[in-house]
Amino acid sequence: MNNPRRETLVGGFVVVLGALFMAYASGGRAPSRNDDGSGYLVTAQFNRTDGLGAGGAVRLGGMPVGTVVGQTLTDDFRAIVTMKVHAGVALPVDSAALIQSDGLLGSKYIELQPGGSEKMLAPDGRLTYTQGSIIVDDLLARILSQAKAKRAKATAKGVEGGGP
Repeated sequence: MNNPRRETLVGGFVVVLGALFMAYASGGRAPSRNDDGSGYLVTAQFNRTDGLGAGGAVRLGGMPVGTVVGQTLTDDFRAIVTMKVHAGVALPVDSAALIQSDGLLGSKYIELQPGGSEKMLAPDGRLTYTQGSIIVDDLLARILSQAKAKRAKATAKGVEGGGP
């Protein structure tokens, strides 16, 4: 027998869990301990920044070292991302910036990978080595098309060889 009260409680519980998940996934995180307003600005140019927004984390070695403060679009339709990096975090001039995500459906952030140069990036400097956002849908479509091609090839081989 259906119990309407029980179904209502379970539905409410699912809605609350969904709301909590969305709040977490949308980047509702506590400010990092070094976010006292000090730091310096750095920019990087990306082909795509899908899912990255102002307030997004900037990490180095997985640790928060700054935040995304803004994005603009160039005349040739590339995204310029401005980041504020905490004071005391020195970045070599040949460092790289990659847009990553927390898991499959998690929020986007910028991961900094320090270079090997002894010269450090000055405030208002630009990171030239970048990797834009990876679109999960495009990646899945590519995987599926490769699987279909392999299946078609295997099927064609089986027909040619007179297999069972």
